Amino acid sequence: MRVAFIGDIIGRPGRRIIKENLAKIKEDYQIDFVIANAENASHGFGLTVKNCNELLKAGIDVITGGNHSFDKKQEMFTLLETPQVLRPDNYPKGVPGSGIRVFDVKDEKLAVINLMGQFSMPIVENPFNWALKLVEELHTEKIENIFIDFHAEATSEKRVIFMLLKGKVSAICGTHTHVGTDDLQIVDQTAYLTDIGLTGCRDNIIGMNEKVPIQRAITGLGGHFEVPNSCKAILQLMVADIKEGKAVNSFKLKKYCDRDEIIKTDAIIE
Repeated sequence: MRVAFIGDIIGRPGRRIIKENLAKIKEDYQIDFVIANAENASHGFGLTVKNCNELLKAGIDVITGGNHSFDKKQEMFTLLETPQVLRPDNYPKGVPGSGIRVFDVKDEKLAVINLMGQFSMPIVENPFNWALKLVEELHTEKIENIFIDFHAEATSEKRVIFMLLKGKVSAICGTHTHVGTDDLQIVDQTAYLTDIGLTGCRDNIIGMNEKVPIQRAITGLGGHFEVPNSCKAILQLMVADIKEGKAVNSFKLKKYCDRDEIIKTDAIIE
């Protein structure tokens, strides 16, 4: 099976570039299943029912989240009742929803896991112990194809979970920083990328208008971050070919809204 992952979708520009490009990319690259982190898809913070339906209609199969999952709290409660929307599974007991689902893809089972790191994040259970427990349970159920979205601030935490789980899961892709890293690799048949980077405006500060972040940096005075209505946008995907639980190939795609070509970068196989 060929699985694609998109991260972090930022506001209207992010949704627009997906709506305009995802269907053709799925067709051209023969993608079977699409996962996307969309916790910033509505005005940059959270996810509404309307915008969720828009993304699913555009070709996304399941949506993951992170520290902004509950910014639109009541709407997220509704969305989490559906199998297409996840939140980090290691949120404390009592939080609605789940961070793990198993899907049927090309007559095979694919488990999608959403986890969140600890550094500079809301209170969560230890993601490393949590991940080991989930993966062990999936293996007991004979489910080998496992894709993890690890939503974390620290690159060190992302490397830890990779080293902990390499050879045990099919792919791990990091989200949250909105800045893509250049370390796509396959080690012990696990595909890994520290951070996929944002899908949305690329000509400002992590998808947001630069005025308030600059003001905060210079004066210490905050303000409300805004997603620009007009900008130069980018769509970023990690693609992994998975066979019997192992990543046999992986590459990253970058589509700039103001350019025709798609940039493809192949994973280094260690």
